[in-house]
Amino acid sequence: MGNVLGRKQRIENQNWIEAFGKIEELVSKKELDARVKATIKEIKEKTKGKKAAFSWSGGKDSLVLEKISQAAGIKACVLVICDLEYPAFMDWVEANKPPELAVINTGQDMKWLSAHPNMLFPQDSKTAAQWFHIVQHRGQAKYYKENKLEVLILGRRKADGNYVGRGDNIYTNGQGVTRYSPLADWTHEEILAYIHYYDVLMPPIYDWKNGYTCGTHPWAARQWTESTENGWKEVFEIDPSIIEKAAGYFPEAKAICR
Repeated sequence: MGNVLGRKQRIENQNWIEAFGKIEELVSKKELDARVKATIKEIKEKTKGKKAAFSWSGGKDSLVLEKISQAAGIKACVLVICDLEYPAFMDWVEANKPPELAVINTGQDMKWLSAHPNMLFPQDSKTAAQWFHIVQHRGQAKYYKENKLEVLILGRRKADGNYVGRGDNIYTNGQGVTRYSPLADWTHEEILAYIHYYDVLMPPIYDWKNGYTCGTHPWAARQWTESTENGWKEVFEIDPSIIEKAAGYFPEAKAICR
């Protein structure tokens, strides 16, 4: 098995594309299937007798998690969104969502964003993390409690720099939500290999500028834009209708529409 991609934060978007193009040289089907088999076995062991569900974002990691969790017998899942999603992404979700997907909307919209301009196009990791806290984490906790879950399965991986707990990749936070990350030790190459060998359909985000670098996200949470001005321009290139709606709240968006 060959590893050519390092920590996510240091990988250029083109590196992802190049690795995907030669993925059979980096990970064989035999190697991948051994990893898949072991992961399914582990999920069954750690969730045995417990009410479990998995978190689904439509991103590459969660698409792999979806298939593996389902193979382990876990069908229930949740997608957490807000009112600042890309229309094309939501269309893709509607066409490709798992059968038992529940959707929770945490409600952040254009009016909210105009009152929190510091959250627009995060230029630092702290602000980016705030987005995950107010949307994904809050929505996951709501779903967890409403459905009386005992464990929520996530697609978090150490190679992305994500916290997955200590030792067994499972932890319970102060709100009583137990999160388990069975893909924690998967490499970037293994994720890409699964998508390749099993012909997994990915959302349009990965075809946009810096798609692999940004991953799934509300448009206002788009990272790596270098500046707010560039952020508006990038979103305009993806979907001008978003900027047209934002023009009533942000002078910068209105200027682009002229």
